[in-house]
Amino acid sequence: MGEQPWAPADATDRLRALARDPDCELALSSHARDRLGQRDLTTADVLWVLKTGFVTSPPQQVRSVGRFRYRIDGPAPNTGRRSIRVVVIPDEDRCMLFVVTVMWIDEG
Repeated sequence: MGEQPWAPADATDRLRALARDPDCELALSSHARDRLGQRDLTTADVLWVLKTGFVTSPPQQVRSVGRFRYRIDGPAPNTGRRSIRVVVIPDEDRCMLFVVTVMWIDEG
């Protein structure tokens, strides 16, 4: 697996691949779960954006050595024309996507 950080285009491809892999785990922080409820969004919305969205900005390093947080944006089926941003920490070695938070792009 490639060393992080990934450039935005590479991050888009890698996050999409992880999200589409049926063996990969999608984990949500308690903060992300709270935000989904507040924004009337579902984990299906999050997964859709992870599978189809775009990373357009560089990642931010997190406290864990070698781990980075990526922001992936896109519309989800249940959001009308509004787009959401999913902040995610991928772990290719464990085949896991850890969702930190979810927000409306037009409110961020």
